[in-house]
Amino acid sequence: MSHRTEAEQAIEHPLLWSPDADIVKNSQMHRFQRWLSERGIRTNGYRELQAWSVEDLSGFWSAVWDYFEVEADAQPTAILESTDMPGAAWFPGARLNYAQNLLRSARERPDDIAVIGTHESSPDTSWTWGQLAARTAALAAHLRELGVGPGDRVAAVLPHIPETVAALLATASVGAIWSVVNTDFGVPGVADRFAQIEPKVLFTVDGYEFNGKVHERVSAIPALRDALPTVDHVILVDQLPADTRREHDIELPQTVSLFSRITATESEPRYEQVDFDHPLWILYSSGTTGKPKGIVHGHGGITLEALKANHLHYDLDSSSRAYFAVSTTWVVWNLVVNTMMAGSSMVTYDGAPTFATKDRHLAIVAEQKATFFGTGAAVLTMIERAGVNPRTHLDLSRLRAVFVTGSPLPDTTWEWIYREISPEVRVGSDSGGTDVATAFIGSNPLQPVRRGLLMGSYLGVASESWDEDGTRVFDEVGEFVVTKPMPSMPLFFWGDSEGTKYHEAYFDHFPGVWRHGDWVTEHEDGSFVIHGRSDSTINRGGIRMGSADITRVVDHVDGVESSMVIGAELDDGDYYMPLFIVPSQGRSVDEVLRESVTEAIRTEVSPRYLPDEIIEVAALPRTRTGKLMEVPIKSLLQGGDPAKVNRTSADNECTIDWFVEFAERFRKQRT
Repeated sequence: MSHRTEAEQAIEHPLLWSPDADIVKNSQMHRFQRWLSERGIRTNGYRELQAWSVEDLSGFWSAVWDYFEVEADAQPTAILESTDMPGAAWFPGARLNYAQNLLRSARERPDDIAVIGTHESSPDTSWTWGQLAARTAALAAHLRELGVGPGDRVAAVLPHIPETVAALLATASVGAIWSVVNTDFGVPGVADRFAQIEPKVLFTVDGYEFNGKVHERVSAIPALRDALPTVDHVILVDQLPADTRREHDIELPQTVSLFSRITATESEPRYEQVDFDHPLWILYSSGTTGKPKGIVHGHGGITLEALKANHLHYDLDSSSRAYFAVSTTWVVWNLVVNTMMAGSSMVTYDGAPTFATKDRHLAIVAEQKATFFGTGAAVLTMIERAGVNPRTHLDLSRLRAVFVTGSPLPDTTWEWIYREISPEVRVGSDSGGTDVATAFIGSNPLQPVRRGLLMGSYLGVASESWDEDGTRVFDEVGEFVVTKPMPSMPLFFWGDSEGTKYHEAYFDHFPGVWRHGDWVTEHEDGSFVIHGRSDSTINRGGIRMGSADITRVVDHVDGVESSMVIGAELDDGDYYMPLFIVPSQGRSVDEVLRESVTEAIRTEVSPRYLPDEIIEVAALPRTRTGKLMEVPIKSLLQGGDPAKVNRTSADNECTIDWFVEFAERFRKQRT
């Protein structure tokens, strides 16, 4: 095994930003270290703090509980009763409520701004902490009147607006279980997710504006109720102005309760005290094959993780303002709500990402004076490729940090951020998932930013890179694993009473160790490089390569809009590696472009990874959160049943149809 020298790493991953002494000294993580030191736990720098946090899991998570003064009706009798995975038992005896802890700022500074709602053309709306708490309390009282209590499910088809935040907090307040998808889902996609959890109440919206057009949603209510027969009551968020409703001939039904009327009433805040592992919300796997699995997280684990991540890693406080470019379907929506656990205000937006300008999201950052911006890597790359220079026309002077996730951030985009957004921001490329509603590895305020590198494991996360034999490896591609439990790991999968699917998802490959399904390279200094999903990894002659390592090179060839590469192991022992390309507008995948792509892969990746075919396509199959659907396409090429591909998870189902037909032709040619 070869280890890279510091000089070699500096060339491949050059320094982009480094915290000065004041940033480090004034960071919440440094203050947390000083607090620990006063109690006899002395660590120097981030790596020592992180090492202690996983060597003494009980001590670390107990410190998080005490340092942030978690509000709880009953204190825990232990911290970590069992370290088994799955089956770790965290904070037995504790009784608390997620919403109560998140709304602490409403009791401490009720007149400060909590949430700002922005739209394409409608005026902004601002809620104070006091108003958010009051509306949450009124909604919670209404839910109780409807008979909703602990363990009942409340579902929502809502966009990224302030009302969705209040609906989540009200659901949590009564101990019910929340689940949400965005309004771009059709009825079949909603049913795939919500029918299995049998909700009692459904939130939806009268309409929203997207890309300059009003999309009314009232007419979808009957079909939603037919698809969800357990729904007894519908609560309609009436956000469209009255003149807009009249213009679009939208008649509000009499059989539903209106959000505005419910929240106009006054109720005292009341928070149901529940066990630490009481279900809080249900998120969903991408559902690329079969129906999406319902991933259940608990009040206690999410509360602790939100306190740790937002205070310590993101360095947020009452002076912060967070804006994330998200839809409610993506777990990152839950993460931006969690920023409020640190007292930060948040900004919502329910419009198109390029409405009026290619850098609409950054325009919102500037207009709302956001200090913390969260987004998917694809959003930033899209703005970069549009040739936009945000610094020339936007005031981004208050922006302090950028949180990037969803896929690896290309090297050119790292550099573009520091050149065209701000040289002063801390960019964190963080990797986690819906599975844990947080990141495993990413950034912190104590270490420098290097291009292409994730700084290291989060506090309390024992992450490593393993080879197929379960041996830890450095400076080479391996499986990303977590060797010790985390409080925010799923409680269970919905409907998986025996825990079989949960075990198969994470613990079959390495018993007792969480295998996440990502290829990574771990370095001796604690940093990581993410290469993409291990189940979509390219494997030429036993030499593995992340698909993203190939497509990031192809995507920067002049004439390429986007690309997807598949490595399919065929039943006759052969290996098929097609490269699908969406050409730039006005271009086609001709011989000139093919030669350019081939040369780029040959010189910048390796001749080993030259594709078997380069195929032009009109569009690539992506999930609604923008991730390439490589795994189901790989399955189709290997002879998988097209009926098992979950089309409702796709951003555009027509793209699936093209690949189904392509796979059928491919299989016939081989017989």
